Amino acid sequence: MKNLLKFLVVMLLTSNQVIAQAIYEDERYVAETDPLVLKKIDEWQDKKFGLLMHWGTYSQWGIVESWSLCPEDYGWCKRTKGTNPENYNVYKKEYEDLKKTFNPIKFNPEKWSKAAKKAGMKYMIFTTKHHDGFSMFDSKYTDYKVTDPDCAFSSNPKANITDEVFKAFRKEDMWIGAYFSKPDWNHENYWSPNYPPFDRNVNYDPDLHPEKWQKYVDFTHNQIMELLTDYGDIDILWLDGGWVEKMDQLKIDEFYGKKFSEVKTGSGFIKHRVISQDIKMDELVVKARKKQPGLIVVDRAVYGKNQNYLTPENRVPEKTLPYPWESCIIAGGGWSYTPDAIYMSGRQGIHTLVDVVAKGGNLLLNIAPGPDGTWQQGAYDLLNEYSLWMDVNNTAIYNTKPISPFKENNICFTQNKEGSVFAIYLVNENDTTIPKEITVTAINPSRGAKINLLGSNINLKWEKLENGFKVIIPESLRKNPPSNYACAFKISKVNN
Repeated sequence: MKNLLKFLVVMLLTSNQVIAQAIYEDERYVAETDPLVLKKIDEWQDKKFGLLMHWGTYSQWGIVESWSLCPEDYGWCKRTKGTNPENYNVYKKEYEDLKKTFNPIKFNPEKWSKAAKKAGMKYMIFTTKHHDGFSMFDSKYTDYKVTDPDCAFSSNPKANITDEVFKAFRKEDMWIGAYFSKPDWNHENYWSPNYPPFDRNVNYDPDLHPEKWQKYVDFTHNQIMELLTDYGDIDILWLDGGWVEKMDQLKIDEFYGKKFSEVKTGSGFIKHRVISQDIKMDELVVKARKKQPGLIVVDRAVYGKNQNYLTPENRVPEKTLPYPWESCIIAGGGWSYTPDAIYMSGRQGIHTLVDVVAKGGNLLLNIAPGPDGTWQQGAYDLLNEYSLWMDVNNTAIYNTKPISPFKENNICFTQNKEGSVFAIYLVNENDTTIPKEITVTAINPSRGAKINLLGSNINLKWEKLENGFKVIIPESLRKNPPSNYACAFKISKVNN
């Protein structure tokens, strides 16, 4: 009974979060007006498939990124490593000392970029700095960085990891995105040494200490402008830590009210607070786009004009959304390196990509490098599955848009800019063949339309039905489909 109650509490909290996110997705988007940015967003939406990488000193412990430093009572903040994880001050010191032993001598970003490109990925987002404040680039504004002499990797020719990663992926003609955390738990003007940290937020009142807060704002702007000035063409500035934002009293009252009740326990204990933390985003974006015209800015989970697309985390929305969005999905283990991580199967990976694209989104797949600078074999195995499938079916994915309905039974639909529709048949788990006939009621091919299975030059026979159509598949294709897990039928022309 005790375990059942725990399960029900978890499910209740999870459902509350999903409801809050669904409300957010339906109501919380402000369209961009800058024509250069709008053009860039259109191009980004056509790319469909990207790579996210969480990497930092925390990989040495195989723990969730940064969050064990946060004094909040959530499972992901639990401390399990170090000599005395029950003692917060000892733990924090040992965590920060991971900088001294971080030495990924097998770091080879060219191998990653080639595998990502082969898999069909068109852009990447790399964690230049997570919440713990450790900079994976040569910032002149902090000593807590990979190039500091105290870091074991600092003498390596590839010590400026962000620069090496960006160059390797740019060489493969992929768009470059810089993940950057707005909160910095190492910085004295965010978590001041004068006070203990209470939760994820700044640990003093910015309104009572405006000069101190302004120093932090300047530091944040300086680091971001460093990235946008010294690291080549950047296509996406992907900001995390959505709680660092300017808030009015109405928003604060809303948080502590019913809409966001999931932050409280049954006793009324609030696990983290809401504090207005004006990071001067509007000013930052103006400066950023002077350096990088057309830059896509993703101020995650902050309602307003600086969130050019939405980023549902580790889940796929239930329906199409009327604006740009991207599902961030873990490929295996966690966001950060997990020893012995179990990765998605090829079927799961392909079906997730098809589901996301059919609903009008992009898939951002997270792979976490290990402490030695390598990906696990499971990551390469999954990307190879994508590669084999995309070699055959990529025209049903890239440069497409959603149609209504986006799915019928186990068939998802996309449409290209010429008006052709792709019906992507998701093969059931235990099936090794596809059926002799497939019936679709939601689509009506035009008279004289041609239907073929991608990967085959055979024009398939089809019959118009009272509602929809039926396509007949010859035995040669049924027994030896051109691709595993999902087969895409191209319908040359449909009736509107």
